[in-house]
Amino acid sequence: MGSLQSLWKRDFIEKAAVKPLYLEVRRGEIIGLLGPNGAGKTTLMKMFTGIVVPTAGQLRVLGFEPAKRDLYFRQKIALVMGQKSQLWWDIPAMDSLQLLMRYYEIPKNLFLERVHYLASLLEVEPQLQVHIRKLSLGERMKLELMACLLHDPQIIFLDEPTIGLDLIAQRKIREFLLNYHRERGVTVILTSHYMADVTALCQRIVLVMNGEKHFDGPIRAFEGLMGQEKYVKFFFSQAQNEQHPLLIPWHPSFGNQGLEVELRVPEDKLKDVCAAILQNLPVTDFQTEKMPVERVMQELLSRTGA
Repeated sequence: MGSLQSLWKRDFIEKAAVKPLYLEVRRGEIIGLLGPNGAGKTTLMKMFTGIVVPTAGQLRVLGFEPAKRDLYFRQKIALVMGQKSQLWWDIPAMDSLQLLMRYYEIPKNLFLERVHYLASLLEVEPQLQVHIRKLSLGERMKLELMACLLHDPQIIFLDEPTIGLDLIAQRKIREFLLNYHRERGVTVILTSHYMADVTALCQRIVLVMNGEKHFDGPIRAFEGLMGQEKYVKFFFSQAQNEQHPLLIPWHPSFGNQGLEVELRVPEDKLKDVCAAILQNLPVTDFQTEKMPVERVMQELLSRTGA
């Protein structure tokens, strides 16, 4: 019945994927676009690369309007989407790279030079003659990066580049990107749900929620959004009462049946709070950490209900 009714009457919902926001990126920066699912991050990336045409406002990348898809513009940018491949599944990686060489009109001697350079950095020389479908996810992701860098772009857009990779593969991808950025001075705009990617790579963070920009600044300033606080985790030999007067003011989080308690303490009170707990409670061990990016994200998302 619903299908039949939709032929005559349909309900439409209008949603602004990205609302008006101002963003300026300087040459050579590495920027992290953060936000929950549906915040507008991927839409922004698609607008930056000309895949999606903005319905209003002005957007310029390297002096070009991305939506016009100028040939010179396309030669100066690269886009890697962790869930989409630009390499052909049923042919060897080198064959795909040779097709890209012709697409970008790269001279053959320069192409061979860059293949050797990138394959050495990424440690994928043996995989160049292997069919893509036979490679592991980590190997395919390295070759995807290699393919996007063949034409020596000035700006690299990375949308979830380490999604689905194991910890070792993620670390190797991050190390490669840092080394490549250090050598080439390229501009990198990154989205990722892995906070390790952001903290390892990004100098600046832009937080997007519901299509709006909520923060734009250095990563250290982002960590301080919740105030100058530290997390302190105590380990006890006896289970602790959730209403203990030494614990309750600092938003305690209990684990392991009350034998582990995590507190959030302002830095200026940290010394006194720790001293009081160590003197009056059966502490076996404790550790501290600053408010990291991941915790700030969790706190902000819980406040907004995202």
